[in-house]
Amino acid sequence: MAGEMIEFKSNGGTTEGYLSAPESGTGPGVIVLPEWWGLVPHIKEVANRFAAEGFVALAPDLYHGESAKSPDEAGKLMMALDIDQTEKDLRGAVNYLLGHEAVTSDKVGTAGFCMGGVLALYAATKNAQVGACVIFYGIHPKVQPDLANLQAPVLGLYAEKDSSVPPSAVRELESKLQSLGKSVEMHIYTDTDHAFFNDTRPEIYDPAAAADAWRRTIDFFRQHLR
Repeated sequence: MAGEMIEFKSNGGTTEGYLSAPESGTGPGVIVLPEWWGLVPHIKEVANRFAAEGFVALAPDLYHGESAKSPDEAGKLMMALDIDQTEKDLRGAVNYLLGHEAVTSDKVGTAGFCMGGVLALYAATKNAQVGACVIFYGIHPKVQPDLANLQAPVLGLYAEKDSSVPPSAVRELESKLQSLGKSVEMHIYTDTDHAFFNDTRPEIYDPAAAADAWRRTIDFFRQHLR
């Protein structure tokens, strides 16, 4: 499944993103939000995987041309992220997908990993056009989603050994969402670590957990994106 780099409107300017569409030509729209590394080949491949499952996937370049190769670089890029601009980029990505002739759903899904995980939730709290949200071990200290404003159902996928998002934090988020009457489903994978889904990092990649998380993600989006 091959995609292409495109541009979409964002706050009076433009932002780039990687767009991948299914062979059928049409499908529900999904926004794919990256780890702190940025729009790297792994995230493009995840977008391709969504396309192979029948979705039209857009991975926006939230770092606007930059990406990281080391944790130090990634941390600096993540902390320098302009959250207000990012919200506009996310809104622009949603609008682009919903206006695309290949997208059949009236709302889009958001799926994100690490930094992108919490941004997926953030986008869902900011935009009623997000119809489903999947969080893979989401974390960003500067992003505070307005949970009361959330309308989309949430699927959370986390790691038991994740020191940055420990199970206690997952259950706390789950409890907050439930107390607000939100639809939420959380899974914590035993004996896994942060970024267990990333198959380009063999030291932490967990094939069984990644496969199960992917199946749940696809089923979740198929259920909620019509």
